[in-house]
Amino acid sequence: MKDRAGWARTVVERLRKEYPDAECALDHVDPFQLAVATILSAQCTDAMVNRVTPELFAAYPTPQALAEADPAEVERIVHRTGFFRNKTKSIMGLARALVDRHRCAVPETMDELLDLPGVARKTANVILGVAFGKAEGVVVDTHVHRLSRRLGLTRRDDPKTIERDLMRLVPREDWIFLGHGLIWHGRRVCAARKPACGRCALADRCPSSEA
Repeated sequence: MKDRAGWARTVVERLRKEYPDAECALDHVDPFQLAVATILSAQCTDAMVNRVTPELFAAYPTPQALAEADPAEVERIVHRTGFFRNKTKSIMGLARALVDRHRCAVPETMDELLDLPGVARKTANVILGVAFGKAEGVVVDTHVHRLSRRLGLTRRDDPKTIERDLMRLVPREDWIFLGHGLIWHGRRVCAARKPACGRCALADRCPSSEA
């Protein structure tokens, strides 16, 4: 696709029309809950995470409480999200780091977030964009990974290089929305196994369209 930047702008414009209210689907009331929920969402649906976190946050509403929790009890609560032992280590490690290094507050910079247990770039971008309104990058989850390649916005396969490609194509002010918009479109229309090209707002220019 020759004019990839122009196509990227069109993608953003059409997704904004389709999903003007696109936002993070993880239920949370503060940056700490968002960070924990995002870690739990790895290899798990947001819907499942939202079924698990009410009990988790009721029992451990603060970083201090989670840092001092019984790991076996945390594992029991988050079991349904999969990889529950590793996720328990990550969220409890996150909580301890927030207590020890950040006075129980979630930091607001990329470097500080990436230094926390369980926080990779995708999670950091979610926290910065959703909790603090800071556009430091584009969230690249499984939906964004799939759609950005299908739409011809990148040929890359590594999430970090996909993110860099998207950041070059799209103005900073659209970075946060682009992640949300592609995720919503991936869930509602452009499914992994059977994309609904016949009702896709991007089908007329999508290089992968079967419409």
